[in-house]
Amino acid sequence: MQPAFRIALPVLLTAGLSACASAPTPRPHTSATPTPTGPVRHAVANLAAASGTLVSGRLLLATESGGVRIRGDIGGLQPGSSHGFHIHEKGDCSAVDASTAGGHFNPDSKPHGRAGMGTHHSGDADNLVADAHGVAHVDAFLRGVDLGAGSHDILGRAIIVHAAPDDYSSQPSGNAGARVACGVIRLVP
Repeated sequence: MQPAFRIALPVLLTAGLSACASAPTPRPHTSATPTPTGPVRHAVANLAAASGTLVSGRLLLATESGGVRIRGDIGGLQPGSSHGFHIHEKGDCSAVDASTAGGHFNPDSKPHGRAGMGTHHSGDADNLVADAHGVAHVDAFLRGVDLGAGSHDILGRAIIVHAAPDDYSSQPSGNAGARVACGVIRLVP
C-alpha cells in the first residue's frame, strides 16, 4: 500500500462510519390524527366561538364504566343563563354558525329527549348553567357512549353549546337555538 492511501483509508472509513451513525432512522408515515387501536381513555374538545359570540372553553373527556365523563369550563356566557349542550354527529366546526357539525349524534335513530329520562339521542345531555361570571362548570356523564370503539364512539364528533336551553321535547333538537360554541373531540396527545 502506498503511504498516501494508508492515511486516506482510515480517514474515509471514519468519515463513512460517522455518516452512518448520524443518519436519521427512517420512520413509518403517520397521519396527523392518530388512529386508536382500542378503547380510548382520554380526549379533549377545545370549544371555539360560533355565530358571532365570544363563548369558548376546554373540555376533558374520560372513559368511565358505562359511558364518558365530560369535565371543564365554558366561558363567555350570560351570567345565570342556561344552554343546550350536545354531541353532534360530525366533527366539523368550520362554518361560522357551526352548522357543519350536523345534527345530534343519534346512532340508534331515537327521538330527542333528556339524557337519563327515557328515550333520547346518544348525544343528548343536560343543559349547562352559567354562574354569576358567565362560566359554566361542566361535569356531565353521557351513558352508553364511548371513546374510540363501536357504533357509539364520539371520538372525532363535535360538542356544541347552544344559545338557549334545551326543552328536552321539541323534535328534532330541543329548540335550543343557535350554536354559540363548537369543538371537535380529539385524542389527548
